[in-house]
Amino acid sequence: MKNAAVGFIFITLLLDVIGLGIIIPVVPELIAELKGVSITEASKYGGILMFVYAVFQFLFAPIVGGLSDRYGRRPVLLLSLLGFGLDYLLLALAPSYAWLFIGRILAGIFGASFTTCSAYIADVSTPEKKAQNFGLIGVAFGVGFIFGPFIGGILGQYGTRIPFYAAAGVSALNLIYGFFILPESLKPENRRKFEWSRANPIGTIRKILLFPQLRAMLGGLFFIYVASHAVQSTWNYFTMDQFKWSIAEVGYSLGFVGIMSALVQGLLIRIAIPKLGQHKAIVIGFLFYILGLILFSVANEAWMLYAILVIYSLGGIAGPAIQGFMSNLVPMNEQGELQGALSAMLSLSSIVGPLLMTNVYAAFADEYSSILFPGAAFALAALFSILSLFLVVRAMKKKAPEVISAAE
Repeated sequence: MKNAAVGFIFITLLLDVIGLGIIIPVVPELIAELKGVSITEASKYGGILMFVYAVFQFLFAPIVGGLSDRYGRRPVLLLSLLGFGLDYLLLALAPSYAWLFIGRILAGIFGASFTTCSAYIADVSTPEKKAQNFGLIGVAFGVGFIFGPFIGGILGQYGTRIPFYAAAGVSALNLIYGFFILPESLKPENRRKFEWSRANPIGTIRKILLFPQLRAMLGGLFFIYVASHAVQSTWNYFTMDQFKWSIAEVGYSLGFVGIMSALVQGLLIRIAIPKLGQHKAIVIGFLFYILGLILFSVANEAWMLYAILVIYSLGGIAGPAIQGFMSNLVPMNEQGELQGALSAMLSLSSIVGPLLMTNVYAAFADEYSSILFPGAAFALAALFSILSLFLVVRAMKKKAPEVISAAE
């Protein structure tokens, strides 16, 4: 039954990521169209939209995590899927940039499906299988990003709004699937009372910080999350502006990222983590990330980006190992709260990351800049990743008995 449950949530995640992936290639052109600016200038406005989304997800993710611990994963997940569908429709109809703001607020409030799916996986996984099963999130992202951006790149050639309608359709399909097929994963005896004192970002993070290893680990995660926005927040603008890629070409590159992610998360981690152990897998993954970011910063030919994406994607072995390590440190009835705290930390970093990285890119990519260095955001991200690796390694050296006594 547990294997079947993991399969169910994988389908839900996959459809969610396909919907997200469909819209990514066209966002820069939609912003440029609505604001009447260049792609380089549009990157700043794109960063602001990601900032707004992150603020509201930061505020609401702990509430959603707490509600899923109280009422179960299924109803919360279905509500999140409905919110995403409404967001895509709003973006499709947006007559101005202000509407994109409203859509991002809506997505931030309801955008907790990944948090809830992570808690779902924790519910149905044995401790020794958690890291591998958390890897399915990466597989869903990988496979979803094979199809989503590819579809979005093709549809975007017929209009910047078409992919948003397609994404809304995928969300509706996912909602129907979840309503009729997805079972509940959280048993009644493992549920806890909903408390407002814990259902806020500060309260949730403060509760998780009672675990010494989690406290040290969250500090490291913050910096790697911020670093990730050098790729997540600037890729479309960087490739369109510096290499003159079309919407379709951006979609193809993200599809390649999806293929690499699916291979790493679906195949490599199931070999690497058991063989290397969680600690070594985390360190090696970080080293691949750092090398990839450094190479991105100096790439000057389009073909190089694909080669570097292979190296960067191999860093994906670190994520599931970290998540499995952290999940094993908290009791079953607090898995939703842990995932809510991780989501809150991700959102907190996303408040900083997009604004920082898009502005760094725009400042150093501007043809009138005194220092022309389009890869500056990637170089900065590499420095943040090194700092993150130091903090995570230090966290892993703390003894587990301290965690147990602190939790008690």
